Amino acid sequence: MNRGFRGRGDRGRPPVREGPRVNEQIRIPQIRLIDAEGEQVGVVETKNAQAMAEEAGLDLVEVAPNARPPVCRIMDYGKYRYEQSKKQKKGKQAGSQLKEIRMRVRISSHDYDFKVKHAETFLKQRHKVRMSVMFSGRENAHRELGRELLDKVAVDLEEVGQPEAPPRNEGRAMVITLIPKAQ
Repeated sequence: MNRGFRGRGDRGRPPVREGPRVNEQIRIPQIRLIDAEGEQVGVVETKNAQAMAEEAGLDLVEVAPNARPPVCRIMDYGKYRYEQSKKQKKGKQAGSQLKEIRMRVRISSHDYDFKVKHAETFLKQRHKVRMSVMFSGRENAHRELGRELLDKVAVDLEEVGQPEAPPRNEGRAMVITLIPKAQ
């Protein structure tokens, strides 16, 4: 009977632990304890601290494992994890991104309107917008057309954004960065 490839399993290794040690996972004999109200109790036996936490219907959570002795706090661990995940999600959400919109010097009016509308949407979402005008061949000799186009973009978007700096040359492109206006 062919059993095929069989996995190696965990080879008797303990599962990888994420997050702080809680309750019985704390095996150090003495810890520095902070109670549920945030008051420092001092250095106590771990067993006593676990009993105090159990009595209060809460968990003993190691908050500073590298301190000597480690600092533990009596708290509701489930609530703590929920608040941490909420904080993490909010941190990811809050960061604004830099959105880039590219166009050429000879852009049609419809394409221009479309790109300006996109830039307006990004600025309303509190993102920075980098508008670049690409030059190729003979267009390089007429960089003033690119500057006029970027100035027009800045004027069209002045209700929702403002230029971070005047248009500047970057290789074969001219670039302006717009930032959302303060609300």
